[in-house]
Amino acid sequence: MTNIGILGAGRVGTNLAGKLSAAGHHVTLGGRSLEAAAAPKAGLAPRIAFADQRTTARTTDLVINATPGESSLERLIDLRTELSGKILIDVSNATRDAADGLPGDLCYPGSSLAEKLQAALPDTHVVKTLNTMLFMVMTAPESLATPPTAYLSGNDEHAKKTVTGLLGDLGWQPERIEDLGDITTARATEAMILVVPHILRRHGFKPFAVSLAS
Repeated sequence: MTNIGILGAGRVGTNLAGKLSAAGHHVTLGGRSLEAAAAPKAGLAPRIAFADQRTTARTTDLVINATPGESSLERLIDLRTELSGKILIDVSNATRDAADGLPGDLCYPGSSLAEKLQAALPDTHVVKTLNTMLFMVMTAPESLATPPTAYLSGNDEHAKKTVTGLLGDLGWQPERIEDLGDITTARATEAMILVVPHILRRHGFKPFAVSLAS
């Protein structure tokens, strides 16, 4: 059982909160304010706590970044003290919106949000994962006809082992988790977001993931 904080109370954050709480973890959902965090309360497990993001980062042991990727770096730098010594799981993609509101160009071409976060938060162990799929697949990988892949990037091996355990609680089988290496490998998985708008325009908003077939 882990005390998990989730920064971001949108679809990604609430989806993860529900599944991790059901798996037995203590979960705090953090919004930009306490009111924003509690807004999606209906339908969530009653034992999920709600707080602002600073309180969430300070009072939990492991933190998930589910804030919008284009503003994540600024938000999390402001939480440097609260995140010190903790594992930060980054599931966001930093893109600029296209004209139709779908993901557009990368905010950090030649780098990645995860790398930027690790450089800005040297006392935090950043692990990138779950950013190569629509949010509903993060907590239900078994829902796809083709087994999806969850990629891992991070500098700290212990942190990645901890995150692998949490992925198991979300339904991911060990053979479907691919450790790519250090945090610089996150630029590869973050670049996969570039295919997403084309898939969505062609097939609509249906669950999918970018997977490794072998």
